[in-house]
Amino acid sequence: MSRTRWRLGLGATAFLVAAGLVPAPAHAEDVTDYTITVDPAARGAKIDDTMYGVFFEDINRAADGGLYAELVQNRSFEYSTADNSSYTPLTSWTVDGTAQVVNDDGRLNERNRNYLSLSAGSSVTNAGYNTGIHVDEGKKYDFSVWARADAGAALAISLQDADGTLATARKVAVTKSGWAQYKVTFTATRTSSAGRLTVASSAVAALDMVSLFPRDTYRGEPNGLRKDLAEKIAALHPGFVRFPGGCLVNTGSMEDYSQASGWQRKRSYQWKDTVGPVEQRATNANFWGYNQSYGLGYYEYFRLSEDIGAMPLPVVPALVTGCGQNKAVVDEALLKRHIQDTLDLIEFANGPASSKWGKARARMGHAKPFHLTHIEVGNEENLPDEFFARFKEFRAAIQAKYPDIQVISNSGPDDSGTTFDRAWQLNKDAKVDMVDEHYYNSPQWFLQNNDRYDSYDRNGPKVFLGEYASQGNTFKNGLTEAAFMTGLERNADVVKLASYAPLFANEDYVQWRPDLIWFNNHASWNSANYEVQKLFMNNVGDRVVPSTATGTPSLLAPITGAVGLSTWATTAAYDDVKVTDADGRALLTDDFSSGASQWTHTGGGSWSVQDGQYVQSDVTAENTMVSAGDPSWHDYDLKVKATKKAGKEGFLVAFGVKDTGNYYWWNIGGWNNTQSAVEQAVDGGKSTLISKAGSVETGRAYDIDVKVRGRQVTLYLDGQEWGSFTDDKPAEPFRQVVTKDQKTGDLIVKVVNAQDSAARTAIDLGRAKVASRARVTTLAAAPDAVNSETSTAVTPVRSTFDSVAGKFSYTFPANSVTFLRIRQR
Repeated sequence: MSRTRWRLGLGATAFLVAAGLVPAPAHAEDVTDYTITVDPAARGAKIDDTMYGVFFEDINRAADGGLYAELVQNRSFEYSTADNSSYTPLTSWTVDGTAQVVNDDGRLNERNRNYLSLSAGSSVTNAGYNTGIHVDEGKKYDFSVWARADAGAALAISLQDADGTLATARKVAVTKSGWAQYKVTFTATRTSSAGRLTVASSAVAALDMVSLFPRDTYRGEPNGLRKDLAEKIAALHPGFVRFPGGCLVNTGSMEDYSQASGWQRKRSYQWKDTVGPVEQRATNANFWGYNQSYGLGYYEYFRLSEDIGAMPLPVVPALVTGCGQNKAVVDEALLKRHIQDTLDLIEFANGPASSKWGKARARMGHAKPFHLTHIEVGNEENLPDEFFARFKEFRAAIQAKYPDIQVISNSGPDDSGTTFDRAWQLNKDAKVDMVDEHYYNSPQWFLQNNDRYDSYDRNGPKVFLGEYASQGNTFKNGLTEAAFMTGLERNADVVKLASYAPLFANEDYVQWRPDLIWFNNHASWNSANYEVQKLFMNNVGDRVVPSTATGTPSLLAPITGAVGLSTWATTAAYDDVKVTDADGRALLTDDFSSGASQWTHTGGGSWSVQDGQYVQSDVTAENTMVSAGDPSWHDYDLKVKATKKAGKEGFLVAFGVKDTGNYYWWNIGGWNNTQSAVEQAVDGGKSTLISKAGSVETGRAYDIDVKVRGRQVTLYLDGQEWGSFTDDKPAEPFRQVVTKDQKTGDLIVKVVNAQDSAARTAIDLGRAKVASRARVTTLAAAPDAVNSETSTAVTPVRSTFDSVAGKFSYTFPANSVTFLRIRQR
């Protein structure tokens, strides 16, 4: 890949003199002083071209209704209750007259099970996605349909909205008794985001694969990608594209889509289902609650990667499910089939056009190989031993046939805990090349863990940070992620790949927040997090230049706060609550014999006193917090009896409760009653401090004891110490990293100031000889700023700074990310 691309974010012609464009320095009383010392003679870690990439998973309608440019929803009438309990084969369609979806031997092909039988004089209309089908005046749209009519038929195809026609109607003569594809092109006469596509027939006809594509797809490719969304990916200049998941890969049945397996509709994502002519591709339920057409499949992922100059990085199932399913598939023949499928995938990507799967690729339009170098087996498996036994079989087979392919393992779904530790030990012992880590934590966690990889073994497996985010799309979230990314770059000898997740969200079909790029059927916009990622990804540099910075003066006070009780999708009873200070004096006692007047209900659910116990009785409610006591309490013991009555999980016992968004809780029997953990909530975002496997028995009373001393907490369950932790890592808001662009010789000074005061900073560049003018890019906004379709509060501002020297001062604005690109002479 060309190194030129890393310089695009700070290109010389794009810069403007800072005449009111960069936020003015704060007043003197709002300034904190720092120093940054750079050692240009020292040699830091080399940064690979592939350091930063993107992770695409079909979540939040990222594929159908998103990046895949098809405008017709449920084009093949394959929607099913297996996808979503509300679906029927006619979801998104309305019928005028008589029509029915048929599954019989008259179908288009074996893997395309359903088709529509349309009676004479009847029509069907498709509503598209969001508010409807979007068309732009003057643009062309390509319609196609597979049809058959034994006696012939005339199809009338029209585009309209509530205000009238959107394009001149077209007619198609169905002249063949067998299935054939028919095509017409529309030119939109008006712009609308509420269009409807109607197909009417003069005689009895069978229809399938009713499709409407904009002609103007990304790079003009057929079966292509929505242009604005693909361009936003390309603008990041990612070094790799990880696909297709995620939970799509390691959930559901591992069987194929065939008569032998009963045409299973809830399967793991298997690449062979997604290649070849689109009308012959399988359909599947999506783990996130909708249907996958697989119009966007492995070929399209490889093609996108190539088009944007990124390394393709596919993920294949390891036959151990995760994402809450947590089951190891024991079927040796099925395991061998999946291993062979993985070998076939490598041949599809890299094999000559004369090979079986290379020929399949060539038939799709790409005779040359895609140059696959990395492949990942598995995703977030919570059963590390079972996963790793299968991983080793995949790796052995891949290395035997393709020794140059790097095989990536993973460490489970969390940043720490027993699963994480066990997985890492297995990976180290087996000398795995690279381990994929995933975590979604609070902004506080990201500020506290900038040094996470400082202590990783330099001789052990490398790290692929395949999924991470700080639980929000405000600028504060972007700031804390930026602070963390300076630590990733500083440790580029260990962290070889990193990608934010998820990538896309259609605003009307959201299963997960936060997300990098938001869209609807007619517009797309960059989140604050996207702007941070783009700034880093366009200005990586080739090597770290060692540097140090002074920290923010701070004093870690004791953990303070009231106490609380809660549940999550569970009914539970609490009794005999007692809080005492460090000297044994009672701060709170409650056996609920006189009601629950000491408690304040701040969450959901339904609480009442029953038989002398405080009971939460709504089995579906989540986070049902009640709290009691003084937010200024510190150094205390909390004791309570807890009994699970029914539901999916166990108990939540809170301490250090400041308000509804700031607290700690001991989550006993969480994650579908599979593990227990202490979680810390800061401004609503939670992170895990300590976790262990374990479950809670229904009907059994547990004695819970939490001892808080300063910032150390010790936890006891039924009189036995369960664990302890010390929450003493400062959430440092001022972070920096310096890298060098080998081609230009530029020093790139990257500074994050994630606080409400400006950072007046003395910068010492050592003995580097530098030009006096620096090119500057600044992201600065209010911490709660959020980008939307109509407002771009977080956007880069480019300027110049003319006082650069071997030693100089620069004031970094409050709540900002600033990159100084300094030319060396």
